[in-house]
Amino acid sequence: MSGLKQISAMRWTRERAALLAFVCLLAGAAGGWSIRGMRTPTGSPATAAMTAAAAAVSPQAPSAPRPPTPAQWKDMADAQAAPLLQKLNSDPSDPNLLSALGNLYYDAQQYPVAVDYYARALKSKPDDAAVRTDMGTAFWFMGDADRAIAEFDRALTSVPNNPNTLFNLGLVKWKGKKDAAGATEAWEKLLATDPNYQGKSQIEQMLAEVKGEPAPQPMAKAD
Repeated sequence: MSGLKQISAMRWTRERAALLAFVCLLAGAAGGWSIRGMRTPTGSPATAAMTAAAAAVSPQAPSAPRPPTPAQWKDMADAQAAPLLQKLNSDPSDPNLLSALGNLYYDAQQYPVAVDYYARALKSKPDDAAVRTDMGTAFWFMGDADRAIAEFDRALTSVPNNPNTLFNLGLVKWKGKKDAAGATEAWEKLLATDPNYQGKSQIEQMLAEVKGEPAPQPMAKAD
């Protein structure tokens, strides 16, 4: 599955993958634990970055490492946020700094804090569909499917064919609201407007599941 900040599996930007790897490396060096237990999509840039960070911290990590606790994640996020907060003092409404802080706390699974920064960023830049989609995704992880859908819908008024928004909208409608028709509509629109979408095969499989049809099989390559 792919897509920037997608629910359950997210495509990470190179910059944010490196940031989180650094956070994990810093905390791992201090606490002596491995990060391999963190939920991240297999094969994503973040996975590679975090695996490298874990190897640097503990080349021979135990086979069953304990993931960070919520308190440890928050401590890491707070440490990384400090220089950004200093910059924010000179321009409290800078949407780029605010969204960066939101991303940092989102990655640390501190979703209420992330939502607060995203909301502040959107006050300065209300049409930023990417930030609004991120905020909607954070609401989903907070257990608020209705608010997530509302933010996705609003993001789509700014960028009607945003594939990441459509992907997440479909998942929340399907998993959060049991709205198979709504999920189908979102995903079919995604494929119609972005036929070369990187996660096309995954979308097709989910559409087949929603419709109760056999999942499409990959085509055999001719010699």
